[in-house]
Amino acid sequence: MGDAVKVSFFVRNGKLIIDEECYFFLMASMRKMRLNIPLTYTLEFFQTLFHKDVIEGKGIQNGIINFQVFRNNDEITLAKSSVSYFYEVTEAEDILAVQPRLLELDLIKEINVNNNLLSNIRVHCPENIYAGIYAQENDLDDVILLNPNKRIARTTSGNLLFLEGNVIKVPKQTEGAYISPLMENLVTFLHKNNLADIQEHEIIAFESQKAEEILMISDEKGIFSVGKIRNKTFESSRFTEMVESWKGSF
Repeated sequence: MGDAVKVSFFVRNGKLIIDEECYFFLMASMRKMRLNIPLTYTLEFFQTLFHKDVIEGKGIQNGIINFQVFRNNDEITLAKSSVSYFYEVTEAEDILAVQPRLLELDLIKEINVNNNLLSNIRVHCPENIYAGIYAQENDLDDVILLNPNKRIARTTSGNLLFLEGNVIKVPKQTEGAYISPLMENLVTFLHKNNLADIQEHEIIAFESQKAEEILMISDEKGIFSVGKIRNKTFESSRFTEMVESWKGSF
């Protein structure tokens, strides 16, 4: 029934990074979906699990752990059902690096995503499936999804950051953007070090054409520069420079 939540954990140079933020996001996601949280689901449980099975067991030095918790059908009422989990690991050269391939995106207008309590967490989303197929059929890397107010929410797999001058505009979570520990860590670093003016905004679709650079951050897939939306092409050098500075903080 798609009764599950997904959260990513990150391995860099043989160590878990921002694991505390990812763990609290998992707990918050489970609470929102009314999933029973086992007493064993402590931060230390996940640190030990991933260190033993992924870093030591599989020898993964750099990668993304896509972790999923789902509700079992073992009780009459859903609220009392137990949960199980599974995870997959995608290796990466460096999960904090901007990937070399520039993305080509477009807006999709025949469907939109909600902007409610469950819109910010990674749950089963038929809009993502529809939009993903649309992207494949139109030779796109991803598509930009709008909310019911025709404003930018996110892509199928992540959040968008729009750079104009010294300002980075980020769609608000109330617009339907994902909660992203990876993105939050980056924008906090940029704000603290005065590298950019971070502003949460309600962003109309046309504003994507006004940006000088666009970054797409996906906890599931990594960090990408957007190279093209329709006929407009974008630079990528300044965001790449900012991400390099951020990498140095780990």
